[in-house]
Amino acid sequence: MMCKPIPIPMKSSLPRIVAALAVTAFLLGHFSTEVSQSQEERKPRPEGQGGKGKPKGGGGGPNIAKPRIADTVKATIYADNWFKLYLNGNLVAVDSISFIPHNVVSVDILPDYPMTIAVMAKDNADPETGLEYDNTNLGDGGFILKFGDGTVTNASWKAKNFFHGPINGDLQNPKTRHEAIPANWFAVDFDDSAWENATEHSEEAVGPKEPFYENDFLGAKWIWTQDLGLDNTVIFRTTIPSPPNGSPLPPDWPRGEIDASNRESR
Repeated sequence: MMCKPIPIPMKSSLPRIVAALAVTAFLLGHFSTEVSQSQEERKPRPEGQGGKGKPKGGGGGPNIAKPRIADTVKATIYADNWFKLYLNGNLVAVDSISFIPHNVVSVDILPDYPMTIAVMAKDNADPETGLEYDNTNLGDGGFILKFGDGTVTNASWKAKNFFHGPINGDLQNPKTRHEAIPANWFAVDFDDSAWENATEHSEEAVGPKEPFYENDFLGAKWIWTQDLGLDNTVIFRTTIPSPPNGSPLPPDWPRGEIDASNRESR
């Protein structure tokens, strides 16, 4: 059997084929370049730089080191029943549930040493009677905290109560005693030298709820004043000079300050 000859393109069609191949090669090369540029744009730019090496947002410069999320540490806090937390005078965490159910609050914080920690913790209590659950029950408090740098609550913290009741535990004729809370209790330079140290309480005495056991509080102690049942608003303070776990001090990053409106007491 004879093989059928393969047709050969006419000379007149060769230029069109060559041109088509050239256009295809150009388009493929252009597309590859665009994809490469798009991928490059998605990569993190050097700290302090926007596009084309210019300072981002007009602030800082290409040589200014800025913290990343990897430089933060985790803060885990549990309060019976509510808290708000300040670091170096700045509000960084507030319990989103004011009474029940009890919850654990976890946030990322950027530590700066020495680090002054100030916490207002409140047991739910009627301001007139000191009782909870519609004036039917005598509650108790409790606070515990642990940071990823090794910071934990213990008896070295300062503690002061500002709302006590019912006085003498009298449930039949409950009365309360209040002390004015200083306006700058969270400030770094606030003088707490006359305050007593916090009292450590057992886990059994506080009786934490389920969320507590789902988080890592190893090494931290439950703290309050001596009177876990009758002291209802307690402020804690401490200063951490350096990372307790021995980590190196963080770089001297550029830092701002929270607007004063974010420091109002509750």
